[in-house]
Amino acid sequence: MTAVVTTEQGGHVRYAYRVRLSATARRALEAEWNRCRWIWNECVARSKKAFAAGEKVGPAALDRMLTEARRVTPWLQEGSSVPQQQLVRDFGKSRAKALKDIKDRVPQHRRAGMPRWKTKREAWPTLNYTRRGFRIKDRRLHLAGGIVLRVVWSRGLPADPSSVRVYQDSTGAWYASFVVPAPVESLPVTGRAIGVDWGVRETATTTSDAHDLPHPQHGKTAAQKLARYQRMMARRKPKRGQAASAGYRKARAQTAKLHKKVARQRQDTARKWAKSVVRDHDALAVEDFRPKFLAKTTMARKAADAAIGAAKAALLEMARKHGRIVHLVHPAHTTMDCAQCGARTKHALPLSERTYACTACGAVSPRDKNSARVMLVRAGLNPAGAEGVRPGGALPRLAA
Repeated sequence: MTAVVTTEQGGHVRYAYRVRLSATARRALEAEWNRCRWIWNECVARSKKAFAAGEKVGPAALDRMLTEARRVTPWLQEGSSVPQQQLVRDFGKSRAKALKDIKDRVPQHRRAGMPRWKTKREAWPTLNYTRRGFRIKDRRLHLAGGIVLRVVWSRGLPADPSSVRVYQDSTGAWYASFVVPAPVESLPVTGRAIGVDWGVRETATTTSDAHDLPHPQHGKTAAQKLARYQRMMARRKPKRGQAASAGYRKARAQTAKLHKKVARQRQDTARKWAKSVVRDHDALAVEDFRPKFLAKTTMARKAADAAIGAAKAALLEMARKHGRIVHLVHPAHTTMDCAQCGARTKHALPLSERTYACTACGAVSPRDKNSARVMLVRAGLNPAGAEGVRPGGALPRLAA
């Protein structure tokens, strides 16, 4: 069973840029966030009260609440209505999704939780502006309410943005994330296809030896330093109800900074690998693997460090960007099937068994390499030659 991802369909992507804040702009953004946080908490309070009484709180009721609050509260009127209205809409969508999951009896561990309070110490500022709430002039971002931000334009925007999100991450840095139509940059036709199998020993094993992705082990490299910061936090952790000390806040900032570094390393490795795969192949047969269940196994730490989900997302995004065809292959029995004759073993192979030997045709190959070739076969890409290339350089046969 496969699903073909049509990479030529339109969509939207985000372009994030670092923002340099002056003291005036920082105070203005923090004041704007305090207003939005108050509105969110007011929505939570009214929602809890209505839920307990069995009443409904729809988008219209939330909009009326915001209008009335701005009318009687001069403090709210000092801020722009654009991020406040967007916050109310986001709250309504979040609450509607949670109520729908309860109505549909979705299992507890898969439900979208009800919106919670945004506390001053734990909630990071996030402000959303629609097209009427911002503009870009003289390479500066002008927000509604007279807030002007200096954006570090590390790359240009491919089109006019439809919205922008200004937020602060856990390291204290500020960013502006623009939503733009997804561009498609076509690459030359190569006549090649590739199968991708996800794993733990190697993050990705492919039918091409040159495109395998070894386990980067970025988390393992940073583990010793991370443990030291976490011990510092544990020693200085404040008691319940007490304010955190300067030492605790410093250790928490160092921990967040290191986590951010590892995440960026994983993302950079995944993007570079994905670009090389997409550049050299026209069609991709990718295992539609969900690594969430690995979190319950003894391989949880190594699997998390492999960042299979990030690598898969980078590969799909890169294929969409460059107009390549992606076949998502169901992962069931891919380690039990033979890529040569299609026979299936009677019993699942244990993880310690790294060589696949077919009892029907006698083919012997590395376990993950066999699974990668199975991806090609299931996707309808005939691997007649090396790396899925047909004799004579013809294009591989695509699934209907």
